[in-house]
Amino acid sequence: MSFKTKILLLALLPLILVALSITLINLNQARNLSEDEIRTFEDNLLASKRQALKNYISLALTSIDHIIRNKEMDEQVAQEEVKRILNGLTYGEDGYFFVYDRNGVNLVHPKLTRLVGQNLYGLQDKNGDYVIRNLIRVAAEGGGFYRYLWNKPSTGKDEDKLSYAVELPRWRWMMGTGLYIDDIAKEVQKIRGQVKSNIRKTFFTVLVIITVTVIAIALLGLAINIHESRLADARLRELAHKMVRFQVNQRRHFARELHDGINQLMVSVKFRIESAMSKQQKGRGNSIEDLEKGKSVLNDAIQEVRRISHDLRPSLLDDMGLESALESLVEHFIERTGSRTDLSIDLSEENLEEDIEITIYRVIQEALTNVERHAGSCSVNMRIWQRGDAVRLVIKDEGCGFDPESVVRVEGIGLRNMRERVELLGGEFEIQSEPGKGTLLKACLPNEMKVKIDLTNKEI
Repeated sequence: MSFKTKILLLALLPLILVALSITLINLNQARNLSEDEIRTFEDNLLASKRQALKNYISLALTSIDHIIRNKEMDEQVAQEEVKRILNGLTYGEDGYFFVYDRNGVNLVHPKLTRLVGQNLYGLQDKNGDYVIRNLIRVAAEGGGFYRYLWNKPSTGKDEDKLSYAVELPRWRWMMGTGLYIDDIAKEVQKIRGQVKSNIRKTFFTVLVIITVTVIAIALLGLAINIHESRLADARLRELAHKMVRFQVNQRRHFARELHDGINQLMVSVKFRIESAMSKQQKGRGNSIEDLEKGKSVLNDAIQEVRRISHDLRPSLLDDMGLESALESLVEHFIERTGSRTDLSIDLSEENLEEDIEITIYRVIQEALTNVERHAGSCSVNMRIWQRGDAVRLVIKDEGCGFDPESVVRVEGIGLRNMRERVELLGGEFEIQSEPGKGTLLKACLPNEMKVKIDLTNKEI
């Protein structure tokens, strides 16, 4: 798995996990809320059924009230008249009234006439509930509701039924009526199915949105990666070009030094030696004088070789280390210019990479050379410090300043060399200057070539 793929997964996986977690939490909350709503709906339906049963019982009591209150009517006649009235009171497809005496004997049942006269006190439904016994008890306690399983006339099956029973005090009869509530269960089941369907659709909708989002982010990340890869490749090609150009410039400079310096000196030494040999052979003239002059020129050649060698690799770095080499460089600069120069170095005890030491040395050397030649400054402040994996360099002078763009474009070989030295190591280089306001140079080098660090904004 490539590094870019890992980065993309690292960006997408938290998004997917958070989105799925939020979706599951919301779906669970929606499911719980829907169950609460369904229970509320069921309770409301049951409440309407209870109110309807109360209304039916109230209607039945009104229908027989004049008979119960008539004390002059014969007891047997009154009972028969009440039975007749209640037998005739039906409503809906399965609505009727039933009457039982206190012993559980059925007295009125318009739908199941075969039950009339039977003692059903010990009758139990499929759940084991004593239906008639409990209805008589509820009625004796002042009236109330009771739920049980009972045969539904329209279907012939036992269904869930809610009844309301009251007592007729004159004869201590239990009178009641009931409504089958299987339709409530069906309605609730229908609503529950609709809610589950809606939740399922919501889940799939969210899943599609998450999928589309992930695909869009993946495509965007891929596009950004391609764009960044192209920029990185372009940057790499630019750095490679700079490195080649830098090496060519260094070789051209080295060749010029050899040709204009060492070669001329060696030619002069050869000429002096040949002159001395000629005089010695002819026995004329002073050959010692030519040898002395050749020796002097040869000594100049040796010094020139040392100078070129120092330019290629400062021997001070090997002999004294970076800090001492920089202090020696600053001391020579002060001796030549008399400028006030402050150098602050705060590096870790561990040695820096060789390329970094050379780059820091060369950048400071070139900067001091520019100050000496062009700035006319009487004050130079330099600071080098290390934080983490970055080595930072700031050089500030109070000289005449310049326009960096025009100088680099026209003749700024030294400035360009400094920038290329830093950037070839993966660092960053910045010059801030204006005419009459001095110059501020900043560089940041990644130690051990590991990390590319942003330029510091810290002033001296």
